[in-house]
Amino acid sequence: MRTLLKNIAFGLATVVVAPALASFAIRSWLLGPDRALEGSTQALSLVPGLAGQYLRRAFLCRVLAECHPTATVEFGTVFSCTGARLEADVYVGPRCHLGLAHVKRGTLLAAAVHVPSGARIHPVDETGTPLRDRPLERRLVTIGEDAWIGTAAIVMADVGDHTIVGAGAVVTAPLPPHVVAAGVPARVVKTRS
Repeated sequence: MRTLLKNIAFGLATVVVAPALASFAIRSWLLGPDRALEGSTQALSLVPGLAGQYLRRAFLCRVLAECHPTATVEFGTVFSCTGARLEADVYVGPRCHLGLAHVKRGTLLAAAVHVPSGARIHPVDETGTPLRDRPLERRLVTIGEDAWIGTAAIVMADVGDHTIVGAGAVVTAPLPPHVVAAGVPARVVKTRS
């Protein structure tokens, strides 16, 4: 019975977000899909509670590279890249920002986690062109299965399966599986047995 009710709620949410999907399609054509996505997710991020979770899920399942129907995206979360992927049972906490990220099955992102599209989105080597005019260098950031990313962490490099990243940590280099990492920059502080 519970599964039936969830399916009905998801269907109703899809009907409710139909205008947002139409708007996204038009703006994608005019501005590009990533810019259109950011605006759409800003608007949908403001819907609170369980209703907001269903509306965001219904929208994201149709515009991201992957958004599993069991993924939960909380209030205030914004996406900036349609190539993002959320696998089954992923939880994205409130006020997060995700760029080109692949969040694997069962992973939990706490509040205010930022996963930009790699560490060098804006190339800084060249000095002749203003930063805003340089092409973006997006890189896929993968967060492994059953990982936990603490509040306000910034993840700019891959995180291994079953790895825990402490609150406020800044991940600038890949982290192996089955470890706990903390600090700025994040360093392995212990292994998980």
